[in-house]
Amino acid sequence: MLLFVFPVHAKMRGQESEATQAYRDQDYKKSIELYEGLVTQALNEDKESAQLYFNLGNAYFRDNQTGKAILNYERALLLDPGDGDIRHNLRFARSRTVDRIDTAGDLFITNWFRSVRNINSSDGWATISIVLFIIFLTSVATFLFVRILWARKSSFYAGIVLFILMIMTNLFAFSQKSERLHRNNAIVMVGAARVNASPDENSNALFELHEGTKVKIRSNDADWYEIEIANGSVGWTSRQNIEII
Repeated sequence: MLLFVFPVHAKMRGQESEATQAYRDQDYKKSIELYEGLVTQALNEDKESAQLYFNLGNAYFRDNQTGKAILNYERALLLDPGDGDIRHNLRFARSRTVDRIDTAGDLFITNWFRSVRNINSSDGWATISIVLFIIFLTSVATFLFVRILWARKSSFYAGIVLFILMIMTNLFAFSQKSERLHRNNAIVMVGAARVNASPDENSNALFELHEGTKVKIRSNDADWYEIEIANGSVGWTSRQNIEII
């Protein structure tokens, strides 16, 4: 389990240092308490941090709270999808879960889009898009004002490629941003979560999910969420059973 030490402002530095030391001293409950405080403070200041979630996930994992560990790894990955350490620890934590759910087959283009999109974060894609736009403007200027034939042809075709790449990077950035804003995925936080046919305690039980399983939220009704799991199965479970990523 890796631990990130990240830059913080003066108010947070002491608590972050104490949380890191508690983790190294294997006092995981104290580390969790301190990191939770740091996460709350960061959220209040609108400075959500992938590194904070990652370190909190590590502390929960060491404390054998698999569901909480996966929840925080997923939150870290949502903010920094290209980080290999987060992905590695998330896979390791998932190997501790009970449920083994086959994934429903997606279209190749959908899988390709997600895999490429998750190489970078929304901010990263936005930065790349800006750089491409600047180069695109240079190509346009070359085409309009340079009289050398080969330079005009090169800038024309380069402009087309750059324009397509700009569209793609903007789509990646928008998709990442939308996923971060709408957050319709959740993690099962209880040992066994019953999934019913309707939002009613007395309705038929369809299946049961266990701590650490990831679900997609489709809709809600009072104290119930309609959820979908990786194989496409759908049902209703109590809000108390899951926590939104």
